Amino acid sequence: MPGARPEEAHPRATLSIASLGTFVALVAYTGPLGNLPTVAHALGAGPTGQTWILSSISVALAASLLTVGTLADRHGRRRAFVLGCLVLALGSVLCAAAQGTPAFIVGRLVQGVGSAAVIAASLGLIGSVFTTPDQRARASAAWGASVGAGIAIGPVATGLLDLADAWRWMYVVLAAGTLLLAGAGRGRLPESRSPAPRPLDIPGAVTLSGAIVLALVALVEGRHGVDPVVAVVTAGAGLLAAVFVVVERRAEHPVLELAFFRQAPFTAATLAALATGVSVIGLMSYACTFLVGTMETTTLGAAAVLFAWSGTSAVSASLARRLPPALAGSRQLVVGLLGVSVGELALLGASPGSIERLIPGLVLAGVASGVLNAGLGRQAVATVPADRASFGSGANNTARYLGSAVGVTIVVVIATSPGASADARVAGWDHAVLASAIMAAVSAVAVLVLHGRGVRPAGAGGVER
Repeated sequence: MPGARPEEAHPRATLSIASLGTFVALVAYTGPLGNLPTVAHALGAGPTGQTWILSSISVALAASLLTVGTLADRHGRRRAFVLGCLVLALGSVLCAAAQGTPAFIVGRLVQGVGSAAVIAASLGLIGSVFTTPDQRARASAAWGASVGAGIAIGPVATGLLDLADAWRWMYVVLAAGTLLLAGAGRGRLPESRSPAPRPLDIPGAVTLSGAIVLALVALVEGRHGVDPVVAVVTAGAGLLAAVFVVVERRAEHPVLELAFFRQAPFTAATLAALATGVSVIGLMSYACTFLVGTMETTTLGAAAVLFAWSGTSAVSASLARRLPPALAGSRQLVVGLLGVSVGELALLGASPGSIERLIPGLVLAGVASGVLNAGLGRQAVATVPADRASFGSGANNTARYLGSAVGVTIVVVIATSPGASADARVAGWDHAVLASAIMAAVSAVAVLVLHGRGVRPAGAGGVER
């Protein structure tokens, strides 16, 4: 394989830099969760603008992950990682300089494209260096911990900066950090690429990205009802999705090989990633707004409460490698989704002034989220052929962030009502929590059924089912 041989690859450096890149991408992703009210006020963002502040980076991630994953496998994962860091830095600068909501959203979209390259290349690099099931279990646990750590630190950092009325500095620091990371990646990461490079399926990439973007625009803009614009956008999304399926069936090298979905382990991992976005990220993305607006806490206090979930998730993911072999593969995803469901059900019944009532459920959901993140990191590269590691990462994370954009919209629609009383807002939160818990439980059952049908895919990295 072109690039470094295993003995030249410096596994520890590769794992450290790849995980740090994912950490930074998740800090960028979750930053606004810790101070959305402040950013919205500074930019003059209304309810729709606030939804886009939360959803825009998910839209860009979901629309570009598969494409950048394919490009990374073809042109080099180190190159994709470094370029992703540079684009993420550019998006952060745009956010720091934004004077209005549209400019800030553009910055978030650019951040999303950069983050997509970093995340897809990170798992691809890890998959190319750590090749045995035991190695991948340990490496994916570290990668999963970086996901949890990024989710934990982002809101806390913005909450702290809120105290100094310096929310823009979050993006300045991100820009500087990602530039340093680009230099470290260029100097220390091994280059790796597929031994059988595949050309980019441009028609497939364009139609898939277009369908995803239009579908998410329809979801966000249609939360207050269907008007002619929403109807046209929805129809456009459906048309592009249909064209995408036709294109992929005829393409010699499709951007998303539909045949992979005949492999139960791949489908199970993709479904679990989608459920993670909808049921976990979607709910927690709204939690800060609920805590500040209804539970009457500060942005820093809200971030501290959410740390019970996100911090626990980081620790849990790092320890997931110690799970017994009987819980490997898809079984780990089932356990994680069921744990998330139980933890979210424990969040029901909160009331203003009883914020401590949420802590046990957040901790339990955090433990389960860590188990889930570690399992998803491993299955993303283990359920595809070894030379398609970045594609596997891209496909899995596309599902995750597509789910998160859908989940945020669903939670906002269920939980919010203009002019509602505090009691009504609490009731809306409970309804959103219940919906998220049910979706996680149903997804766990579906993954379990797929696990029962699972076979080891030819050429995969060695993790069964």
